[in-house]
Amino acid sequence: MKKLRVGIIFGGRSGEHEVSVTSAASIFKHIDRNRYDPVAIRIEKDGKWSFPDQEPAATSAAEVIQHARAAAAQSEKAAVSDPALAALNLDVVFPVLHGPYGEDGTVQGLLELSNIAYVGAGVLASAAGMDKAVMKVLFAARGLPVGRWHAFVRADWQRDRNGVLKHIAPLGLPLFVKPANLGSSVGISKVKTEAELIPAIETALDFDRKVVVEAGVPNAREIECSVLGNDDPQTSAPGEIIPSREFYDYEAKYIDAGSETVIPAALDPAIAARVRQMAIEAFRAVDCSGLARVDFLLSRDNGEIVLNEINTMPGFTTISMYSKMWEASGVTYSALVDQLIQLGIERHAEKQRLKTSAL
Repeated sequence: MKKLRVGIIFGGRSGEHEVSVTSAASIFKHIDRNRYDPVAIRIEKDGKWSFPDQEPAATSAAEVIQHARAAAAQSEKAAVSDPALAALNLDVVFPVLHGPYGEDGTVQGLLELSNIAYVGAGVLASAAGMDKAVMKVLFAARGLPVGRWHAFVRADWQRDRNGVLKHIAPLGLPLFVKPANLGSSVGISKVKTEAELIPAIETALDFDRKVVVEAGVPNAREIECSVLGNDDPQTSAPGEIIPSREFYDYEAKYIDAGSETVIPAALDPAIAARVRQMAIEAFRAVDCSGLARVDFLLSRDNGEIVLNEINTMPGFTTISMYSKMWEASGVTYSALVDQLIQLGIERHAEKQRLKTSAL
């Protein structure tokens, strides 16, 4: 049987560049070489595309991050260039890009224009799933519990800071202040006092023009659930994150070794079933396909479940929550890669049946 050529795009311009490199390294290591011929496509932090001869082989996100920090003083590369994707004769692309300029619909749009099959969410779901404010609007429209929140843009903050703070005040404390379009907890602050609010907003604005402020869920557990599929998505057993820090921030995710995961999460069966159903509803609310990880906050005080966010291209190493939850549900990492590639090909084939002309 002819091997399928799979272009694996990794790196990218976002603050999650290093996480993407690690995810790609896991895919290259575990992809079935009897069925697939993987092709490395790297996007540097300045947006330059390259086709490295050597596949990424990082053992952990911490290793990539430490290397990147050591190399931060190097001079920037010059021009931004786009790849001649058609010349690679790819059968399907796996864009394992996290954050803006990759997980937000930009690369998905390029692949759509090039008429190339690809793994994961389409343009709409990728864009909606990247913007924490837009996704909350879509979740609420579907009747899902999203908690209390307020969003604003840099222009609002510069024009009427007191007005923005007035809108935030009813949310109470503690608060979480986040860049609207970023993942891996980059730029996120937990605010426990009024004095911490303005610095937290300024930090978030360093990473995005839009900020989302969320009311904290008292005494909350962090519950996650993996989704896999297209029109008939399936869910994994839920898992729980026990962070080593105040909350599950960037350092706790990728640098510290103290954070713990419990898979499957110790949940009442009715709550676990509710989490899984809500994960599917969130997946459908943004019109997702392929894969997603849906994150929840579960109050220890009253059992309230709050839908936090959806990640349309979650961390994808063998030790990432997405793959670990599926492993606990009976799907190995290699089988997961295979299923995702097939789902991408199936969705592309379905699109090819659509008319592109009214004539």
